[in-house]
Amino acid sequence: MPTILGQNQYGKAENRVVKITRDGATHHIKDLNVSVALSGEMDDVHLTGSNANVLPTDTTKNTVYAFAKEYGIESAEQFGIHLARHFVNSQDPIHQARIRIEEYSWERIETSDANSKFIGSEDVKHSFVRKGQETRVSEITYNGSEWQVISGLKDLVVMNSTNSEFWGYVKDKYTTLQEAYDRILATQVSSRWRFNWTDDEQRMPNWERSYEQTKKHMLEAFAETYSLSLQQTLYQMGSRIINNRSEIDEIRFSLPNKHHFLVDLEPFGLKNDNEVYFAADRPYGLIEATVLRDGVEPKIPVDLSNL
Repeated sequence: MPTILGQNQYGKAENRVVKITRDGATHHIKDLNVSVALSGEMDDVHLTGSNANVLPTDTTKNTVYAFAKEYGIESAEQFGIHLARHFVNSQDPIHQARIRIEEYSWERIETSDANSKFIGSEDVKHSFVRKGQETRVSEITYNGSEWQVISGLKDLVVMNSTNSEFWGYVKDKYTTLQEAYDRILATQVSSRWRFNWTDDEQRMPNWERSYEQTKKHMLEAFAETYSLSLQQTLYQMGSRIINNRSEIDEIRFSLPNKHHFLVDLEPFGLKNDNEVYFAADRPYGLIEATVLRDGVEPKIPVDLSNL
């Protein structure tokens, strides 16, 4: 039977680029993992093997490194915008560019000036340690006329050691879970949020500040919500962000419930007064939902692993 070519794209994935900005003796690091995906008039290369419309993936790799020098890396979002605009506007056969970026954070190592034989702390501004917190992610898509900018994070582990309950749920003959009126609530946050920015340079968000403030509101809502369910906490986190960040219209969360179960210490003649827990890594409850500004249509994929 005849076949037809469906949606297709190509590019260079996981280009690791580290940009050092030297401000005198003070250095700043941007550490990115950049993936480029291009689509457009690519039927011939699939059907006949003609490469006439194909910009080599090696060229896309080289462009990432050249742009790190030419434009610098002010933010992952801004860097992705430069790349997406370049690929679509410079190559007629390319109709859409999607740039996905993971950013790995570093923080400056604080030093001591206790011993004069070592470099003084005022001189050490070029040593860093990788932060052990979340990975920042971005996806920038451009088709020549419309932009979609999605930012987010993954692997942000948070915990409330109290102010969390879970009771009043449906019970059937297979239910063994005991109701909890004081429990640990912990999760590993994966989240993506979509900006309402189009192509207005005057209204372009401050991407770095937006990320910092979005994460701040997310953490504050997690900490300040007396939780009767992880779903309730998720909604409060999303609502806090939508209500405080006018540049964001939609946010999606994927929250695995990192269960902590009280250990039975009675066999040892000990009372466990909500002090000793077993941290179970699997299986786990998985809570996922999107919070939207009123009147906005959802556009972030349900499966965040696709971003």
